[in-house]
Amino acid sequence: MSSDPGSSGPGSPSSASSAAPASPRPPSGGHAAVRGREPLSRLAPLALGALGIVYGDIGTSPLYALRDCFSGEHGIAPTPDNVLGVLSLVFWSLLIVISVKYLAFVMKADNRGEGGILALLALVLHRRGSPGGEAGGGARRMVLLTLGLFGAALLYGDGIITPAVSVLSAVEGLAVATPLFTPYVVPIALVILLALFLVQHKGTGGIGRVFGPLMVAWFVTLAVLGVHELVKNPSVLQAVLPTHAVRFFAHNGWHGFLVLGAVFLVVTGGEALYADMGHFGYRPIRLAWFVLVLPALLLNYFGQGALLLREPGVASNPFFHLAPDWALYPLVGLATAATVIASQALISGVFSLTRQAIQLGYWPRLEVVHTSASEQGQIYLPGVNLALLLGVVAVVLGFRSSLALTAAYGIAVTATMAITTCLAYVVARERWGVRRSLALPVAAAFLAIDLGFFGANIVKVAHGGWLPLSLGVVLFTLMTTWKRGRELLAEKLRTGALGLRDLLESFGDTGPRRVPGTAIFMTGNSDLAPTALLHNLKHNKVLHEQTLFLTILTEDVPHVPSAERVTVEDLSQGFRRIVARYGFMEDPSIPDILKRCREAGLPFNVMSTSFFLGRETLIPSKKPGMALWREVLFTWMSRNARSATSYFRIPPNRVVELGAQVEL
Repeated sequence: MSSDPGSSGPGSPSSASSAAPASPRPPSGGHAAVRGREPLSRLAPLALGALGIVYGDIGTSPLYALRDCFSGEHGIAPTPDNVLGVLSLVFWSLLIVISVKYLAFVMKADNRGEGGILALLALVLHRRGSPGGEAGGGARRMVLLTLGLFGAALLYGDGIITPAVSVLSAVEGLAVATPLFTPYVVPIALVILLALFLVQHKGTGGIGRVFGPLMVAWFVTLAVLGVHELVKNPSVLQAVLPTHAVRFFAHNGWHGFLVLGAVFLVVTGGEALYADMGHFGYRPIRLAWFVLVLPALLLNYFGQGALLLREPGVASNPFFHLAPDWALYPLVGLATAATVIASQALISGVFSLTRQAIQLGYWPRLEVVHTSASEQGQIYLPGVNLALLLGVVAVVLGFRSSLALTAAYGIAVTATMAITTCLAYVVARERWGVRRSLALPVAAAFLAIDLGFFGANIVKVAHGGWLPLSLGVVLFTLMTTWKRGRELLAEKLRTGALGLRDLLESFGDTGPRRVPGTAIFMTGNSDLAPTALLHNLKHNKVLHEQTLFLTILTEDVPHVPSAERVTVEDLSQGFRRIVARYGFMEDPSIPDILKRCREAGLPFNVMSTSFFLGRETLIPSKKPGMALWREVLFTWMSRNARSATSYFRIPPNRVVELGAQVEL
């Protein structure tokens, strides 16, 4: 995947990486993949860390999942048969969707140890050894690309709704203690969320050290609360039999199917679990799940079910009614802390997703701040953080309760999970060589479950489900417009372009007059003469003694080995070509590239070096390519993108920009 830093104009191909394939690399062997093979002595600390980052979302679902089943928009009466039926659905959903689908199958589809839908999409788009050949590859590739991008766009909706619904559901525990707190639930939740977003610029390193132990306390509390009620009514454990789920659907029909939309809330963290795989590796994540998370969740859900069998009247908030009166306020405090951790994981995930989109060429350049000198994954995007804050505040003020918000929750995640299943099937067939007779039935079974959940959630559209879907459509439009606009711009710039070797041959033995110093021309196509170079020759009629052509490529892997980062090629007559490669989880850096060039024996002094960048002024037109409104949108995005100078960390006092007008 290539990056074209040949122009400073943000609408130019230089603005970020594109999806045009560079040299394909193996999908395994990255740093996170090695973490997956950690010795047993290191699994426990990594599993502890995974509790705070990976399982925050799914770990806070007991706050609202069963409540929504029995008192939500499509809630069902908490009769003994219904309680056992819902618990059976919860039990088998956790086992099949999380334990089997994600932990046993999907997490094997890693891109050098990294997970998430964009990492999976990058893996899918490089087809190798496809049993079906390349027939229909163009249309097929477009379908897969569209699915992957739309799934990524939908995750932004999850990043807005999860903090709102989680924190609201925790603070609502105060209203269980006394109705006097009811008017203050929304203001308290807003203060907590505002504080959470305001501290993002400080990074999560210090806070992260307490995430794991605090989540251990949370899951232990879930288990203790559940066991305390289970011992009073152990008969509820018979819900593990799938016959109760079958009878539930048979008895309740369409209403029972709609309740499945609330049952889905117990597995909403599955996609986040996959996206965070690169932080810890799959073995610590699996260890944490089977040793602590899954048992604690099941004990708590069954404990809530036992309570509902004994006291059906507590269906409006069964979780907090599990606690004795003296423990209610400490439980609200612990639940709030757990939901803040869950929110932090989603916020960090959106930051990471945005950086991947920038590097892969689907989003304009944005400011990326590294909040840790040692952990490159700890990043902060001020613009994205502000957008998330405004979105979360609007959602809290608009819905005002977690019960109302759960009507909007789930539909985006179900769609993303179905897309992940489809992409994972392609990986299994084309990269792992799994026979269709084996891969298709497994994928079809998972897809049937995903679509069942999606169908049950689709009725939520009128009650709030329109929010994440609308947000997904808007972001998908922005991402595809940016990508297509950059492709059109690159085509325009290539029209009439001069080959680099042809230009060098035209200089003969002497060429233009040379002046002291070094000039670096940034270009996205290392075989073509940079436009800025041609403008410089046309107007200044000189060349520097040392002229370098720099191309930055973004590969379809998360990380590029240090030894393969920079290559230098001598083109004679003082001309050299430099190619720098980065993964889509890495940030290109001119200082880093120049340092590596010096280590490779390329002499130059930064203070006598000039960086020549092209800046294009974009003019929308009615010419074929994109609809006029998309060209106007692309031009607006271009003007608001971060400049190449700051994005690539080029010394601003060493930059020379040469402009041109380009009609789209």
